[in-house]
Amino acid sequence: MTIDIAITETLLISLLILFAGYGLNSKIPFLRNNNIPEPVVGGILFSLLLAIAHSSFDLTIEFNMALKTPLMTLFFTTVGLGASYSLLLKGGPKVALFLGIATIYILLQNALGISIAAATGLTPLMGLIGGSVTLSGGHGNGATYADLFISEYGMPGNVFELAMAAATFGLILGGLAGGPVSKRLIEKHRLKAPDYHESLDDTVTFDPEDHDRVTPKKMMETLFIILLCMALGQVAYQELKAMAIVLPAFLVPLLFGVLATNICEATKVYKISRACIDLWGTMALSIFLAMALMSLKVWELASLAGPMMLMILAQTVMLMLFAYFITFRLMGKNYDAAIMAGGHCGFGLGATPTAVANMEALVSRHGPSPQAFLVVPMVGAFFIDISNALIIQLYLSLPLFGN
Repeated sequence: MTIDIAITETLLISLLILFAGYGLNSKIPFLRNNNIPEPVVGGILFSLLLAIAHSSFDLTIEFNMALKTPLMTLFFTTVGLGASYSLLLKGGPKVALFLGIATIYILLQNALGISIAAATGLTPLMGLIGGSVTLSGGHGNGATYADLFISEYGMPGNVFELAMAAATFGLILGGLAGGPVSKRLIEKHRLKAPDYHESLDDTVTFDPEDHDRVTPKKMMETLFIILLCMALGQVAYQELKAMAIVLPAFLVPLLFGVLATNICEATKVYKISRACIDLWGTMALSIFLAMALMSLKVWELASLAGPMMLMILAQTVMLMLFAYFITFRLMGKNYDAAIMAGGHCGFGLGATPTAVANMEALVSRHGPSPQAFLVVPMVGAFFIDISNALIIQLYLSLPLFGN
């Protein structure tokens, strides 16, 4: 039996999932102490309950996910609105360094996937599916390459479902891995949020003179700017697509957000509220992740063969070790570097929203890290897909893939 859930009820259930995540995190020390994001906690619990219902009663629930993509776009637009020129000057070199680290990791990620595929008798293409195609690339990238592998390399049609399952499993593990890695680094090195963050004008801190900074009017003004960037971004995206220039759909609104915030900063015609941007972004991200996980059909993960499961678990261990020993050290061995290590676990296995959710959970407990929230989303949104595509193409050109 299949039950279709309308859009309003889907949103209601996603909020209930979030509240369940907050409740569980407040009651269970393991979840709280390891900074597991609330949407991940509530979403996994809900998906397990759905799996039980499907197994026991052959019940399937189909949700209306019409809001899912707009919420993701809204979140990335707030990321763009947060990228003021002054912050870019501070984060620029770090962005290049983090991109280099993430690119090196993608090379290792695919090497590990191909090695395990060869050792377990799978085609090397399955190593890419269990590597950066789905883990660093996410569901959209996985779907794109699954179609390519089916049409150009003769892989069976079920590789699409396998890619979706791998990307989903990676999304879950990405949400679970980042918190423990960063927590261990922070405690071992006794790290604290830098004092200079407290002096930044755009940091959300209590100020008796700014008690009305977040007002209904400010929230609506900020939403207007966000939606304007989204609308202009959609028009520009379609125009670029018509010219055969294909970019991720969320990237163009993000660029409009960057343009808007810097025009406002340069001309001083309007001051965009950082507090309102953060609130809209956090709400959109949380609901998006809840929706992504509530629609997960856990029973489809059973299609992951034993070798593929082993591959993804091995990828998780390698990324945790890489983030702990390499990302943290190369990014400066400080508090910001520890937060970025947790973020790297998020988008190295799942997606940029998972990385940001990991960091949100960490900074809510240990203190703000504006630099991490500038560097990680910029690399995840702007550059990592380009690096990933180039590296995948490099691997496909190797003789063992012989097309």
